[in-house]
Amino acid sequence: MSSSGEQGAGGAAGAAKGGRAAQLKHTGLRHGWTTGACATAATTAAYTALLTGEFPDPVAITLPKGQTPSFALAAEELTGTTAMAGIVKDAGDDPDVTHGALVRVTVRRLAPGAGVVFRAGPGVGTITLPGLPLPVGEPAVNPVPRQMMRAHVAEVAARHGGTGDVEITVSVDHGEEIARSTWNPRLGILGGLSILGTTGIVVPYSCSAWIDSIRRGVDVARAAGRTHVAGCTGSTSERTVVAAYDLPEDALLDMGDFAGAVLKYVRRHPVDRLTICGGFAKLSKLAAGHLDLHSARSQVDRGFLAELARRGGADETLAAEVAAANTGLAALQLCQAAGVPLGDLVATAARDEALAVLRGAPVAVDVICVDRAGTIVGRSGVR
Repeated sequence: MSSSGEQGAGGAAGAAKGGRAAQLKHTGLRHGWTTGACATAATTAAYTALLTGEFPDPVAITLPKGQTPSFALAAEELTGTTAMAGIVKDAGDDPDVTHGALVRVTVRRLAPGAGVVFRAGPGVGTITLPGLPLPVGEPAVNPVPRQMMRAHVAEVAARHGGTGDVEITVSVDHGEEIARSTWNPRLGILGGLSILGTTGIVVPYSCSAWIDSIRRGVDVARAAGRTHVAGCTGSTSERTVVAAYDLPEDALLDMGDFAGAVLKYVRRHPVDRLTICGGFAKLSKLAAGHLDLHSARSQVDRGFLAELARRGGADETLAAEVAAANTGLAALQLCQAAGVPLGDLVATAARDEALAVLRGAPVAVDVICVDRAGTIVGRSGVR
């Protein structure tokens, strides 16, 4: 599999001296592609074949940040009414359970005006519980991959005279078996894997290499005279914090799940101000005292969220609903509906935990919690 954008996860920004792309380059690890990117490429190839009779191989797509990777086809099949293309997922150097999985997409024409309809094929899960970014009953193809597939269907339709009205069925060979090694069954995603990704790129995490890259990121920011840096859990939170504070790239630390690595290094190498920005569920773990936010090593404590909700004015009925919620997002939504500021309470608790780890170092801290779309759902004061 090749890519015309293989300068690292930040594309052309890979030559920058600081920030997310430079951290990835520093680790020496090879990035990979999400299941969402693979499904988008397979969709593009299958729909092109349906309209033209020929599968593009390799097939190029455009990712949300502008990179244009190309993917080799591992399977293809064309009938009179449908086309199927398959792509083997390459997760790079990340120990991803879906590395090597064959992602297949079957595209079928629909009547004009039907739009784009998503279906779960074998090995792709279905949502059965609330609290996820898709309604119950929908295939577990996440919002950003859906957007990518819709956009590429529209491009192919415009290029080859199609209507863009199609049914997209996504499958993953052995996906139901692979999903047993994920959190999907506990989250109520049954029957297989989720099709994921917000950038299309898998950022590889070797703990030691990534922690070292965080330290180099702090060093670069300090050497550049930055007095305000931000530790972000991913690209969505990075966009949010840039919009909030207009920070330059070399002030951004891609901390991933390693909140403790940022705090401990900044404790020894202080900056005037540190903003921590990340998903609500991840930062609820920091609020509860976890410094490693990876799902394999820490979990959302819904009992802790229920206690925070009580402090915010929740009655016992609501607190019990929060404690029994399927996900952190579901707990947040319950509190939002009741006017309980759980997002702010989590952000404030996370800030206080960060300050405890800093042990009096001269660093002011604030925390921003976001949802999957990057909307701010909780914010602490600066302290």
